[in-house]
Amino acid sequence: MTLTFEVSDRLYAAAEEWADRRLEETDEALATKVEQSLLEIEHLVSGGYEVEFEVDGREIRFEPTEELSAFLSKQAGETGLTESEVLKLHVDLYANTFLEEAKEQGRPPDAPPPE
Repeated sequence: MTLTFEVSDRLYAAAEEWADRRLEETDEALATKVEQSLLEIEHLVSGGYEVEFEVDGREIRFEPTEELSAFLSKQAGETGLTESEVLKLHVDLYANTFLEEAKEQGRPPDAPPPE
């Protein structure tokens, strides 16, 4: 099953900030942030370490594992949202929490946690 969603304005703005700090293109930064989010979500649900996705502008197409697909389907049934909408919420939550936490601690978002 392929899930498709459009990244939120907030996630896109975070990718723009990431790109500015790293002197890279926003599209590359967006792909990086989306990949980090999808990897974290996939790993938490299925234990997987790889994700297959495509970025086309602000649209993301993602192939979840069977385990993640079942998880998203269950949550969709409980909330009345589609699987794609549930995934979008998880991606936004992960990416935003990660970036906000780093900002609060005055560390770059990719820095390891303090010991």
